[in-house]
Amino acid sequence: MRQPNRVQWIVLSLAAALLVFAWPPDRGHGTSLAVKLAHWMIDPRGSLPALPPPLPPGVGDNGDIVAQHDELESEYFRIYNSSRLARWRMDVKAAGDPLDPTTTRQWLVAIAVAAVFVSWRLK
Repeated sequence: MRQPNRVQWIVLSLAAALLVFAWPPDRGHGTSLAVKLAHWMIDPRGSLPALPPPLPPGVGDNGDIVAQHDELESEYFRIYNSSRLARWRMDVKAAGDPLDPTTTRQWLVAIAVAAVFVSWRLK
């Protein structure tokens, strides 16, 4: 059996890396390895705050919970509005996978098949 040449190895390696890093998880609402890596690179120590979820119905009467929520929200927006870099980092940290997982899988399989055919045609 013939061994792939250098260009074929590059095409196949890039396609394999794309598959590994972009493949979405099977269960839950997790993100792909590429998005997890981006989140870690943006905030390796976990110091950036996340936007708190909205208050659930019926909690508006509890002043302590509302005050705590407002404090978290004001801290988030203070850091968010402090600089363009902080805004960009917080946006990237909050970002998820750009496509639906089933669509992502279909695109990745199509890219892998195309990479195999391209590398097969390269001589």
